[in-house]
Amino acid sequence: MSKAGFVALIGRPNVGKSTLLNRLVGQKISIVSDKPQTTRNRILGVLTRGDAQIIFVDTPGVHRPTYRMNKRMMNMVYSALKEVDLLIHMVDVTERYGKGEQYVIDLIKTAEKPALLVLNKVDLISKGKLLPLIDFFSHQHDYREIIPLSSTEGINVDVLLQKIIENLPESEFLFPSEYVTDQQQRFMIAEIIREQVLQMTREELPYSTAVQLDAVDENRRTEGFVSINASIIVEKENQKKIVVGHAGQMIKAIGTAARLELQKLLGVPKVFLGLNVRVVEHWRDREEILNEVGVS
Repeated sequence: MSKAGFVALIGRPNVGKSTLLNRLVGQKISIVSDKPQTTRNRILGVLTRGDAQIIFVDTPGVHRPTYRMNKRMMNMVYSALKEVDLLIHMVDVTERYGKGEQYVIDLIKTAEKPALLVLNKVDLISKGKLLPLIDFFSHQHDYREIIPLSSTEGINVDVLLQKIIENLPESEFLFPSEYVTDQQQRFMIAEIIREQVLQMTREELPYSTAVQLDAVDENRRTEGFVSINASIIVEKENQKKIVVGHAGQMIKAIGTAARLELQKLLGVPKVFLGLNVRVVEHWRDREEILNEVGVS
């Protein structure tokens, strides 16, 4: 009998959920940044291996919501906890245990779903610190397995995959075997641009940017050319200056890096990318903007 089920990646911001999802699925379907709250949407990734099909749900990092955007993000987490068959609780072993991690554990307990614990970033700590961590977390919740792992280096990822398959329910496949993600092309284009904004601006703009697609013209795709126009949305005029940069150097660098990634995504040798920067005050609290930029 085949196995299939939904598996949610749950954890605090910046623990490496998106990096792990991309590695498990074998391709980039979720953008990655060292900024907390990079993932704002529920990202679905499907891996079919042998007679097992895993539908991964990458969720936003668990945090205290302060804006309407953040409340929407946390609602995605709560929904995932109710709907999936298995939970993967990811912990960053380089961070100290605190109230935020305890809150994640309390959510998992409330969900009453089987859970695996992934201790991520083990490549960044000494081996002597690992056993006490395993012992500590084993007393916090009745996890099916505790797996030390590095999503960036690939350490123990195959072990995690095997344990996930062991804990899946028996079921027919829920998606065609070649299916990889439910993310629409327009969403992926906007996310790739936002990823480069986060990477290039570093600490200056942690949460206050979004990307809205204005136009995607694929009329010349058969010639290997796609034209894209997009708006980078910020909340304040001084943030716009940061994104544009001195003499337009920052936005030029963002556009160049995003264009290379978009060529890979779209499978074409040439992409025109026109970028505009718009100031929209308090956009994280405006329902119409959240709808437009896809924070559902």
